[in-house]
Formats: sequence, structure tokens, C-alpha cells
Amino acid sequence: MDLLDIARWQFGITTVYHFLMVPLTIGLAILVAGMQTAWYRTGNERYLKMTKFWGKLMMVNFAMGVVTGIVQEFQFGMAWSEYSRFVGDVFGAPLAMEGIVAFFVESVFLGLWIFGWDRLSKRVHLACAWAFSLATVASAYFILAANSWMQHPVGVEMVDGEPRLSSIWAVLTNNTLLAAFPHTIFGCFAVAGTFVLGIAAWKVWKRDRQGMPHDEDRRVWHKSMRVGAWVALFSFVGLAISGDIQGKLMFEQQPLKMASAEALCHTEQPASFSVFAYGDVSRPDCESVKSITVPFMLSYLAHGDFSTEVKGVRQLQDEYAAKYGTHYPDDPRLGDLAGERIEYQPNLPVTYWGFRFMIGFGAVSALAALGALWFTRGGRFPRGRLWGPLALASIATPFLANVFGWIFTEMGRQPFVVAPNPNPSGVDGVWMYTAQAVSSGVSPGEMTTSLIALTSVYGVLLVVEVFLMVRYARGGFESVMPHKSSDDSEDDSDSGGSGSDDVLSFAY
Repeated sequence: MDLLDIARWQFGITTVYHFLMVPLTIGLAILVAGMQTAWYRTGNERYLKMTKFWGKLMMVNFAMGVVTGIVQEFQFGMAWSEYSRFVGDVFGAPLAMEGIVAFFVESVFLGLWIFGWDRLSKRVHLACAWAFSLATVASAYFILAANSWMQHPVGVEMVDGEPRLSSIWAVLTNNTLLAAFPHTIFGCFAVAGTFVLGIAAWKVWKRDRQGMPHDEDRRVWHKSMRVGAWVALFSFVGLAISGDIQGKLMFEQQPLKMASAEALCHTEQPASFSVFAYGDVSRPDCESVKSITVPFMLSYLAHGDFSTEVKGVRQLQDEYAAKYGTHYPDDPRLGDLAGERIEYQPNLPVTYWGFRFMIGFGAVSALAALGALWFTRGGRFPRGRLWGPLALASIATPFLANVFGWIFTEMGRQPFVVAPNPNPSGVDGVWMYTAQAVSSGVSPGEMTTSLIALTSVYGVLLVVEVFLMVRYARGGFESVMPHKSSDDSEDDSDSGGSGSDDVLSFAY
């Protein structure tokens, strides 16, 4: 592999691993704040148990997310310095907002929440929970603002061949961002809901297998199952609606990405949605690709009607070549690609199957939630030998949906790292090829060394994360609630635990 391929593998591996932490942290933080709100309003101890248990798992994931996220910013200077020079004037603002405003609020109020159980009033402590949970959402917004600018650059003017920020408001209200943000947040809730559902179901199944009594803890696990299932199901509905909006916008802004996602080799009017494609989808001419399709559906997904034309890969390849050039510029940063013909079509198998795996795993997650709601209705508990392990395995489905969604989004933008804006409102000349973005002063050997090192470290962190999650999940409510003696005071019970018994302080 050359330098560019190694750099892309490194960024891809570290980013995908980091993003496993992000949706769970965001979704679970909001759920924990909601559970604590229920305890504050009702005084019911079951909500306190839920708050402390799921809060403990949330903090493990938060800590790992911070550790793995820091590396991403280092890579901008180490592996992608040319990219950083090009986008730096734009990215500086949203990334600073994320670090100084959102992450600062997250860290401060999470610390107050962890150590404040017996030191703050219940109202102030609850406010801390909402402060850090909403800050995670704000953090996602600023990061998505930067990413959406890469997908659809706005709010800049070209000065000496480089974009200069002219309107931060345009960047923060980019229509690509306004479509991507709700879709991403619904994805976070889908992950968190299925996570809560899967672990709670496994705990109930395990208790039943061990012949444990049907006590209050069992009812609390049942409540957690229902909460997780409702959140996951609601999230899937939100994902479907926001995904449709995002898809229509993407047909306007990056039509070649969406044509590749459908293996639509030639222009069709009306266009059919491909359910399953077979043949050699890696061939540039697409001629051997055959699809099982739903007639007219792609026209509706692209433009909201059943008769509109949808351009195919071959036509779009010619249009891109006419607009942006047939060959790479004679730029030393491009290495062997300098002067070579540009293939604007992204990797067809990756975009096509990434799109379908995203939808498929999301649908499986929704079916798991729907099944859980049905089998737990009216206080019932599921029966059978396999439902617990199956519920636990369903936790992976929204994670995989998120991962494949981001692979589709990023790989479908190639060969651009900053995609051109095709709209009349766009700024002419704002784009950057991925091959131009990699650091020119780094050798393939150095990049390979960092790839191996980072992948190894992340592998160790994965083992640590799974170990901690399994350990604390097995501990159940008993591991988070303080042992009460007969002389416990009323004040202690009202605060939900006190002093050195507050096991949540393990995180720091």
C-alpha cells in the first residue's frame, strides 16, 4: 500500500472505533438524565437504581470515548497536515466551540454529578445531569458542522486558493448539517435504547435461569427493558423520517454517491430502487450488475414523486469530469496520481452494501424493540431458552448500522475529502482531493508504524472496555446501591447514597 492508503486505513480504523463510543455516550446520557428526573419527581427508588446502574456503564463508555477521541485531533496534524492547512480557517471555529463550550461543560458537570450525590441538593444534582447530557448533544452538533462542511462547503470565500471563513452562521446552519444532526441523534438513541434493552433482558433471563425470586429488582429490570424498547422503536421511526430527508438532499448535493448506493449504472426515468444487486459491481462500467428492484421507488426517494429522472453513474461520471477535470492536477502532493485520470465514481461495492447494511441492521434493531414490547406487555416476561442471548446480541445491530452509515457517507464522497458544492448558492472552487490531503513529510514506513501502534493500543482498549462493561453489568443494582444498615438516616436515603459508599466515584 502507498502512503495515502495507509493513512486512510489508519484514520478509518481509529474513527470507527471512536464512533462506537460516541452514540452510546450521547444516547445513554440523555436516558440517565431522564431516569434521574423520574426519581426526582416520584421519589421511587426503582428510578434511582436505574439512574445509578446505567450511569455507571455510561461513565465507562464516556472515559473510553475521551481517550480514543483525542487521537483523532492529533491525526489532523500528523497524517493529514495538508488537509488541516486547507480547512483550518473553517474548522477552527466549530472545533473550538466543541472543545471549549461543549466538552468543557460535559467534563465539569459530569464531575459534579459523579461526586455530588451526597454533597449537592437533589435539584442541583439533577441539573448537573441535564447539563452534561445536553452538552454531549451540543458537542455532536459542532463536530457535525465541521463534517457537513466537508460534504457541502458553505460560508467561505476563496483567498489565494484557500477557503477563508466569511460566515460562521452559514456553517452552523448548513442544510446538510440540519439534515444530518437529527439523523445522527436518532442513531444515538437507537444505540442507547437497544443497549438498555439487551442488558436488562439478559439480566432477567439470567435470574430466571438461576431460579431467583420475582422481587423488586426483577421488576426494575422489566421497567428498563420497556424503556429501552420504546426508545429504540421511537428512534427507528425518527431515523426513517430524517434519513428520507437526508437522502433527498444528498441526491442534490452528491448525486454520484447516491447513484453508486443504488448501483444505478444508467439514467432511468422513472427509477427503480435496488433491493439486491448481483454481478461484478466492481467493474467501472457497471454493465454486469443486475438488480432486484422496486419500480418507481427510487424516483420517490430522490425527489418525492414517482416519475422523476434519476441520473446514473456513467452519466454523472462524465458530468463530473466535464466540471472538475478529467485528470488530476500536476501536483507533487498527489504522488503517483499526478496527471492520472480521475475516477469520480466511489467504490461501488462499499457504497452499495454499506447503504443496505445500515438500513438492514437498523431494521433488525427496530424489530427487536417491537418484539420486546410485545412480549413484555402487561407486566409479562418472555419465556424460552434463547430470548436472553438473542436480546443481548441485538445490542450489536444499531452499532453496526451506525458504523456502516458512516462508512457509506465518507467512502461515497471519494475521491474528494472536501466535496464540491454543485448548487448555485455554492462557492466555486472549494474542493480538495483526498490524495492532496495526506501529510507530504511522512514516509510510508512511519505511517505503517503508527497504524500498527494505534491499532494495537485500540485493541487493548477494546478488551478493557468490554471487561469493564461485563463486570459492572454483572454486578447489577447491588453493585451501585449502598448497603443500608438499620440505623441509616432519612437524609442518607433521600440523597440516594452518601460519602465513601458512593460507588459512582470509581470513574475518577
